[in-house]
Amino acid sequence: MKIKFLLTLLAVLTTYSVSYASFPVQRTVNTVTELTSNSTNEILTPITSSVVSQNKWVGVALWFFLGWPFAAHRWYYKKPVLINILFIITIAGLGIWGIVDLINILSDNF
Repeated sequence: MKIKFLLTLLAVLTTYSVSYASFPVQRTVNTVTELTSNSTNEILTPITSSVVSQNKWVGVALWFFLGWPFAAHRWYYKKPVLINILFIITIAGLGIWGIVDLINILSDNF
């Protein structure tokens, strides 16, 4: 029984390696590109400047006093609820996640 299994496995492995071409295969691809241009002169204002009005230093204070174990800064910045709960359960990823949050808050990437 073991010999049949080993021979079957050997046959499968040898056919698997033979099934691919061992030389470069040239393929021809026909592509059609079409260029279109639409010119509009609109002045776009960044959404983040008009929507986000949280103060960076309030976020830092929340991080320092209530933040890294209780995720107060994450609730202040309206992060997703499930991620905030995970933050609390893991105690801010044993501090690493909290430090990353502090760096992101200070560099305005939060």
